[in-house]
Amino acid sequence: MTQSRNYVSRGVAHVALPPVAEPLAVSFVLLPKFTMLAFSSAIEPLRIANQLTGQILFRWQVLSEDGGPVACSNGVPVMADGAWGGTQPQGMVLVCSGVEPEGKASVALADWLRGLWRRGRVVGGLCTGAYALARAGILKGRRFTLHWENIEGFSETYPDLHPLRQVFTIEERVMTCAGGVAAADLMLKLIHDRFGAKLSQEVMNMCLLTQRRTEEDRQTASLAARLGTRHDKLLQAAAFLEARIEEEFDLDACAAHLDLSRRQIERLFHRYLDTTPVRYMNDLRLARGRALLAETDMKVTEVAVACGYASSSHFSKSFRKKYGVSPYRFSHFGTETHSGLPPDLHMPQPEPSLADLMPPT
Repeated sequence: MTQSRNYVSRGVAHVALPPVAEPLAVSFVLLPKFTMLAFSSAIEPLRIANQLTGQILFRWQVLSEDGGPVACSNGVPVMADGAWGGTQPQGMVLVCSGVEPEGKASVALADWLRGLWRRGRVVGGLCTGAYALARAGILKGRRFTLHWENIEGFSETYPDLHPLRQVFTIEERVMTCAGGVAAADLMLKLIHDRFGAKLSQEVMNMCLLTQRRTEEDRQTASLAARLGTRHDKLLQAAAFLEARIEEEFDLDACAAHLDLSRRQIERLFHRYLDTTPVRYMNDLRLARGRALLAETDMKVTEVAVACGYASSSHFSKSFRKKYGVSPYRFSHFGTETHSGLPPDLHMPQPEPSLADLMPPT
């Protein structure tokens, strides 16, 4: 752990705390295209805790594969203190990952993390850092999480692992969070448990956070909030469809489940969501397909099947209509990479047919 860094910055606010004999060491391992928001949300509460107490409660270092700077997802390079391979850090080791996490964690990193964990270190993942922990083989049978956008791709890559959609988790010396400001929630939990509620609250105040989320809190808004309605039958219908993306589109089964008619369900979707059940399901499947293409090595034909399409041609046609680019070009299997932003995703799209939503025969 580097000794040259000044871990205690000056500030006005103060929290009295008995002297701490040994600070907690935290090592941040940065992977290419890591999320800056998750990294800063994790490290800043530690700095603020030091500032508020005037003590070195936490020490930290930043590590990369070769000891050089690492560009985060917005392209800004972050300097490292050294290479992770040449260190045996004490305290906690947190892997910071971000977009396109598949393949970012090497076998060597996985072996290094597994060795640390077996020797009693606390290891963790911020944002999509769970990919590195999964490759290290230390997530099986344990509670863990990662950013909701990457859960579909992760589950395809690691079908035997089951991430939770919580903001953070802590279990058996394994800490994970969903990234973004959830990293602050994780660190506030650490500060609370180690140094008490008063310091944790004052760190919250300094970060201008008004609510502390717990492990049980979900990453995203409820279905009611996402759809902008509390209509019970509509929410039940939407949940029924969302749970059956890979299955045959069966509005009759949905109607029977809710004790409604097909026509009643169609009217609910039209009135409250200005769409049809067919289009709603198609949008769900395309969103899942986009995630799988972006985050896994699955081929377009495999993604089409995983999203419940009868054929890759049906999937490709719908994908191009929705996003303005073919799934082949969108994925990294294409000979050319797409650039720029997709067309306005809110533009009216042609109505999908029922044939598009039929499962493979």
